[in-house]
Amino acid sequence: MDPFTLQVIKVMITIVTSFLFAFFFTPFLIAALKKYHLVKRVEKKDRPIFNRLHHHKEGTPTMGGILVWGTVVIVMFFFLLVSKIGKGTYLMDLNFLSRGQTLLPLGAMVASAFLGAVDDIFGIFKKGTHKAGLRVREKVVLYTLIASFGAWWFYFKLDWDLIKVPFLGNFYIDFWYLPVFIFIIVATAFSTNETDGLDGLAGGVLMIAFSALGVVAFMQGKVDLAAFCGAIIGALLAFLWYNIYPARFFLGDTGSMGLGVTLGIIAMLTNTALLLPFIAFILVLESLSVLIQVTSKKLFGRKVFLSTPIHHHFEAKGWHESQITMRFWTISALMAAVGLIIYLLG
Repeated sequence: MDPFTLQVIKVMITIVTSFLFAFFFTPFLIAALKKYHLVKRVEKKDRPIFNRLHHHKEGTPTMGGILVWGTVVIVMFFFLLVSKIGKGTYLMDLNFLSRGQTLLPLGAMVASAFLGAVDDIFGIFKKGTHKAGLRVREKVVLYTLIASFGAWWFYFKLDWDLIKVPFLGNFYIDFWYLPVFIFIIVATAFSTNETDGLDGLAGGVLMIAFSALGVVAFMQGKVDLAAFCGAIIGALLAFLWYNIYPARFFLGDTGSMGLGVTLGIIAMLTNTALLLPFIAFILVLESLSVLIQVTSKKLFGRKVFLSTPIHHHFEAKGWHESQITMRFWTISALMAAVGLIIYLLG
């Protein structure tokens, strides 16, 4: 069998295995989340429009992001074991844990997902001084530390300070690579967190974005990284099966922050960070709406949107959340395709 066919099979098997494991494991996870009362709490003040639209979701299990990153970790080490058992056969090629391609995104995913889980638990049980979860500035500092480690790894360990500008070429930016890297990772993480507000919205948008980056990684010959994206895609497909309206559980910060950081890391590994505004267009749109709203309220004392992030604005205008989700998915797919076209042409 030729190498290209083997590489395609490797990615496809990873997607299918990840989906099947996550699909059959989800009912047990939902039952465990309910048993330990890891469920969504809706605040009763400060956000009247949001509370009116989402009060009925209180009590729905959260922290479902465990399904996604947990599946990726289990599938990755399962194929590592299979490759060792099947030494000397095609089974060896199924392993996609490699130092050069997937070790860093795996570590970043687990670390950021752990912080997200801590934030979720504080918010659920409302203990001590963190009754609403970690404070924003605390989260910024913690995720900046994770991003800083990634930046250090790229710059000092991989000797990487290259940024590709579509149609203009590659630019070596030396020390400036560090703050650029940190900004992209933190911005992607928080943008993903903002997007996780409707049933199926973040899951679908992320699945499209990881699919686009997986295609880029495969085209660059980074097959292990493409398979890593495939494991995430398979897990997100299973997650969406249970998360589309009406959702049986939610991602939580352990999912949105973990996947957001990972998306940014993979964009840096494939040198497509400047294509994220296309590949992850909805994430950018959601964060931009929040920034516009906050700025307008501080400077002019009035709101631009009925509620933010922007998906809540459309909810307040009477759109059903399934309509918003499907339309945002459609826009995501279109813009991701534009991003891939720019990558191919540029």
